[in-house]
Amino acid sequence: MSKELLCTLGPATLNGQMISRLEELGVNLFRINLSHTRNADLPAAIRLIQGATKVPLCLDTEGAQIRTGEFIDGPVNVRENSIVRVHVRRVPADAVNFNLYPREIIREFQVGDFVSIDFNAVLAQVIECNPDDVVMRVLNGGQIGNNKAVTVDRDVTMPPLTPKDEEAVRIGVAEGVSHFALSFANRGEDVATLRAIVGDDAFVISKIETLSGLDNLDAIAAASNALLIDRGDLSRQVPLEQIPRVQKAIIRRVKELDRKAYVATNLLESMVTSPIPTRAEVNDIYNTLNDGADGLVLAAETAIGDYPIRCAGMIVRMTREYEKAQAEDPTSLAARPPVNLLVEPHGGELVHRLAAGADLAGLDRLPKLTVAETDLLDCEQIALGTYSPLTGFMDQDTMQAVLDDHRLPDGTVWTMPVVLQMTEAATRRFGPGERIALTTDDGMVHSLLDVAEVSRFDRQAAAAKWFGTDAPEHPGVARLMAGGEFLVAGDVRLVERLPSLHRHYELTPSQTRSIFAHKGWIQVVGFHTRNVVHRVHEYIQMQALERTGADGLYISPVIGPKKAGDFLPGPIMRSYQTLLEFGLYPKERVVLGSFQTYSRYSGPREAVFTALCRKNMGCSYFIVGRDHTGVADFYAPDANRRLFDDLGDIGIAPVHFDAIGYNPEKEGYGPLDEAGAVEPISGSQIRDALRTGDEIPDWSIRDLVQDMLREEVAAGRPLFYD
Repeated sequence: MSKELLCTLGPATLNGQMISRLEELGVNLFRINLSHTRNADLPAAIRLIQGATKVPLCLDTEGAQIRTGEFIDGPVNVRENSIVRVHVRRVPADAVNFNLYPREIIREFQVGDFVSIDFNAVLAQVIECNPDDVVMRVLNGGQIGNNKAVTVDRDVTMPPLTPKDEEAVRIGVAEGVSHFALSFANRGEDVATLRAIVGDDAFVISKIETLSGLDNLDAIAAASNALLIDRGDLSRQVPLEQIPRVQKAIIRRVKELDRKAYVATNLLESMVTSPIPTRAEVNDIYNTLNDGADGLVLAAETAIGDYPIRCAGMIVRMTREYEKAQAEDPTSLAARPPVNLLVEPHGGELVHRLAAGADLAGLDRLPKLTVAETDLLDCEQIALGTYSPLTGFMDQDTMQAVLDDHRLPDGTVWTMPVVLQMTEAATRRFGPGERIALTTDDGMVHSLLDVAEVSRFDRQAAAAKWFGTDAPEHPGVARLMAGGEFLVAGDVRLVERLPSLHRHYELTPSQTRSIFAHKGWIQVVGFHTRNVVHRVHEYIQMQALERTGADGLYISPVIGPKKAGDFLPGPIMRSYQTLLEFGLYPKERVVLGSFQTYSRYSGPREAVFTALCRKNMGCSYFIVGRDHTGVADFYAPDANRRLFDDLGDIGIAPVHFDAIGYNPEKEGYGPLDEAGAVEPISGSQIRDALRTGDEIPDWSIRDLVQDMLREEVAAGRPLFYD
């Protein structure tokens, strides 16, 4: 991005997982606010951040500011027209007697001074000055909290660094911190005071928060690397209605002085507690970028807010939108697709190949060829973008590259051959360069194929590389050998999708991406299954969310044709829907869809293939079990992990799990090889028990799901493929 993003770390984000998420979004500088950090805690915090990221860390001083002390019972309400006393000595603070920090600062107060506390919530006037306290009358009542800013209506001389600041800055230097922010910079000499500790090579950001800072802007800029407009504290001394004008003027002058200009305060204040910003906030951010600000600063939004990742994501989206607009006609009213922060589709672009216009005009004149349901499902997923970057069925060279190197000829990782097999007799009806219509058994034109190549291939040799075996008992091998000995390659276009009882679950990649973006998700965990939900599924799904820190989980069971004995689509989808309806998944963190395809039973190749399909759907992580899409004992327990490792970064990260079972001693779930008697859970065992009517323990599959499945049987509806 051309603009920088600075994020304050605090209780909501001061952990390795959140720091990594923010770094992935493009944060340029992390910030620790020393006003809310004890020096005793500082070294550990610095080391935690430095251990989690290479993004620089900035220590932001308390600076020359008066603040409230601590109230023994938390925030207090002071009554209008009441009398309060502020002490030099430390007192058990309440609504009548309290301290300011630094405590001795009240010796600088004078009778008649107006004192505003906590962003003008409270206004008081000094009516009496004593050696050890001052007395004030409250002109405007309100709440006062701990460590809140206090402003006097005249300049009160304070050193640029508090004793706490000096100690903290020295700690930072010793820990290798090279970025520092000077709060309440009033003059160039203030910056020099900080430079004397941090050195000339340090990057110093001076914060403009006072009238004195405005008066001495040029001198402060000359001694600094960047200036930060803190609109909150500045508004204590500059009338609120003047802040927009002053912000524009400061940025303009700072740019003339060849310094960076950052803007902070209330950028996304509503998102501290709300998942979406206000329109006013969005408009403010855009105008701030348009003013020429070099960077935007998130404070409470990422330090203590409920939605720190969404806040940072919104700034990134706004910045990208602004950057796009700079390359366009400024008078254009044309709308464009929203900025999307989800992982890019595989190959960079989502394929979209739906027949329209001229494609449909000549359907009746095209040669028609009836093909298997699985071939039509491949056509659908190619056309809808699930198999991006594929645009059609592979030719022999492409298939061979995939079998030999797990890559397409252009080097893009791809592990699964997607081929159309035909008999020699069928291929005599057409040739390269022709368009044919692919139909269902009942004659419905489903898709169009522009034939590019027809070639004979060695099915047995292909099977050995594809499945790691040519054993006829392997279902994938059996299917390949039963197909024709010719490959027909070419691009496809979808005319009409296959009818489905579960269409509302069959979300296209465009739809899943739209749903995720609407929910504010940036990172999503994908889960693939061909079974009803059982407890191990639930366990690894929640573990994957916890491990990755992702925003949500996309559960997309396979609902296409399977081998005999596998669950039918209806029971699978209803099992998950049941858990969602009963609130047994985290609220607002799960989307249920389905994947209208079929299992190839090709082990590691299929694990990567199904991961890439979920990447196209918008997932950034993918759960991979020990025997993911395997069959019998054809694949080693670590085969999936080894293939992912060999391929490196494919744009979606696997979340690996070994075999998981139930540990009665711990009343929880864990690896089967851990100490203790761990009971295995498998889909096969559950299927067998449902067929025989045997009881299934609740730790294996929830009673809710069992009840639903047994009701299906009682109603005469089948659970399994024959």
